[in-house]
Parts: sequence; structure tokens; C-alpha cells
Amino acid sequence: MSGQVNPPRRLLMGPGPVDADPRVLRAMSASLVGQYDPAMTAYMTETMALYREVFVTQNEQTFLVDGTSRAGIEAALVSLVEPGDRVLVPVFGRFGHLLTEIAERCGAEVHTIEVPWGEVFTPEQVEEAVARVRPKVLAVVQGDTATTMCQPLADLGEICARHDVLLYCDATASVGGNELRADDWRLDVVTAGLQKCLGGPSGSAPITLSERAVAVIDDRRHVEAGIATDTDVARGVRIASNYFDLAMVMDYWGERRLNHHTEATSMLYGARECARLLVAEGMDAAIERHRLHGAAMLAGVRGLGLEVFGDVTHKMNNVVAVHIPAGIDGDGARAAMLTDYGIEIGTSFGPLHGKVWRIGTMGYNARRDAVMVTLAALEQVLRSGGADVTAGGGVGAAAEVYS
Repeated sequence: MSGQVNPPRRLLMGPGPVDADPRVLRAMSASLVGQYDPAMTAYMTETMALYREVFVTQNEQTFLVDGTSRAGIEAALVSLVEPGDRVLVPVFGRFGHLLTEIAERCGAEVHTIEVPWGEVFTPEQVEEAVARVRPKVLAVVQGDTATTMCQPLADLGEICARHDVLLYCDATASVGGNELRADDWRLDVVTAGLQKCLGGPSGSAPITLSERAVAVIDDRRHVEAGIATDTDVARGVRIASNYFDLAMVMDYWGERRLNHHTEATSMLYGARECARLLVAEGMDAAIERHRLHGAAMLAGVRGLGLEVFGDVTHKMNNVVAVHIPAGIDGDGARAAMLTDYGIEIGTSFGPLHGKVWRIGTMGYNARRDAVMVTLAALEQVLRSGGADVTAGGGVGAAAEVYS
């Protein structure tokens, strides 16, 4: 008979997931209540208010999709996109390809523009494509952990509004650690996940929808047989997924409290605590914390003599990619970090697999001791592999950032 779950202690310094804040884990161990218990519906309402502050929005429709961050992406696209609609995806890493695939599965006519991995798009590049393609939805990733790049968004909302295009943003890897202002930037839909800068476990996908996006989804509203009333009239083309039907999920979180699914109670507790901690810290302060520790890690890897990948001016605060030095076994070094020091760092995907390491400083792990310990361990692993490394170069450079 198998024993109780007893995972090894790790310091997760890769591109995510990262260690959950202990306060989030404690919240998730709280007792379960029924989905319509007044305590539960109160927690749901509180969670909505907290995530409005995280997304910097006044959107009424701000809530959770039960599932990992990809559940939020799929819910957004399947609810916005009807078969035959045009969707434009600017691809600058792995997760632009993911948006492309999901939109295709929704039956969209998908158009893409691409830049090399390690770069981002200018507003002019995006607007030229929007004017040429005339999409219903522009679907863009803010922070792509595959490349560590952070796509500037501030100008894209105005471009989309001018061309009558809905702007969807996947902010899974970026929100909480990089500036994101849903209302000011006129983002119509934003989705996220807990396992990066929000400091929780994967399994819940916060989402916010503008009034413009809600109107599009409401035009496809179908209430399930068995709970529909005589006043519920089906509208438009039914959303292809039942579970990810945001019209029905909005009714579940809204005043009607129409039954859709059983809310993932423990995940809601965790998601609520993730947002509560960020809001208590202050969103600007949280972003500055990620900037500081990300800058220290950036200086530290450079102090070890490692070459940083990509356009550093557009790098996310919370993750850095470095070229694996010649003569170093990249996977072997990662294994040594894990086995000898209990620290996880990541490689990447596609054209970068085996060529770079990705090191994260996000969520609960965006703190000085985690940065310093990781740099010290990486120095020893590099030295063991035969790399010519300056003794103390990594922690020394990071310490200068903190001084």
C-alpha cells in the first residue's frame, strides 16, 4: 500500500510553477462548505472584488474559471469566437502558438504574424496586421515564459478600439509581477493563472471581461435545460463548450447563482488568498518587488559570465533566460541543481530547448534569499562542469543590486 504523499522539499526557481506562499496553502486547508452556503457565496463575491484590484479594473465580470491557466484561455476564446470568425495572433514564443491552436479548435480563421523568439512587436506592426486582416479578436500573450519577453500592451487597446476589434490578453506569466492595467489599456478580456507571480498552485484561472466582451458573450447565451425559466431565451450560436461557456459561468457567479458546476472550494480559498496578499502588499509594490529581485538575478547570472538571451529591455521582471555555456551539459547541470541543492531551474521549448536555462524570481520566490541561494548553487554546478567562473561573481553582482 502506498504511503502518504510526502514530496521532497524544493526551491522552484524555474519559469513556473513556483513555491506557493505558505499562507495560500494554509487557506486551502480550510474546511469545505456547500456551494450555496452564505459563507461560500460571500467568499466568491470577495474574490471578484480582489481580482478587480489585481487586474486594475472596474469590470463587474471578474471571477475565476475552475481549471489551470489554459482553462481560462480556452474559456475566453471559445466564448468570444464563433466558427468562421477571424482571429489575429502575434506570435513571439510558444504561447502565441498555443493561442493559435485553441482559436483554430474554436473554428476560427486564424491569422498570425511572427517575430523571432527573443523579440516583441511594435504597435505599428500590430496595427498593420489588424488593418489588413480585420479580425474579430486580437489574441496576444503579455509575457511568454518560453522566451521571457513581455509584449508592450499599452497602445494595443486603442488600436483595437479604433478598428472595432476585441483585445484578449493571456497574462498568465506576467500579472502581479509586471504592470498590467486592464481598464487604462482597454483590454477586453484578460486571463491568468495562480502558479507564477500570484504565488499559488496551478488550478484556478482568474479572468476579467469588459462590458464590450460581455455583450458579445451575452449574444450567445443559452441557459441549460432543467434550470432555464420561461423568460430565458436562447440567443445566437451556442458556445461550443459547456464547461467553458462564460455566459453560463457569469450566471453562476452573478446574482442569479444559476447552477453550472460545483465550485472548486479549496482552489477558491487559495485564489482568494493569492489576491488578498497582493492587494495588501499593493500592486505597485508587488511589481517593484519582482523588478528588484529580477534585476538582482539578471545581474547575478551576468556576474557568473552567462550570456542573457533576448532583448533585455523587453524582458519580464520575473524570469531570465541564459545561454548554456559551451561544454556544459545543460540537462546534467539542471539535474545537479535539483539533486544536490534541491533547486529547480528550467530549460525552454522548440528552438530554444537545450540551448538556454530559464530562471524565475516570481511570486513567493521573488525574495533575496532565494536569489542568492540559487546563484551560489549555480556557481558550484558550473564550476563542477568545468566552466571558468569568477568566485562569488553571481552573489556579488546581485548584492550590489540590493545595496
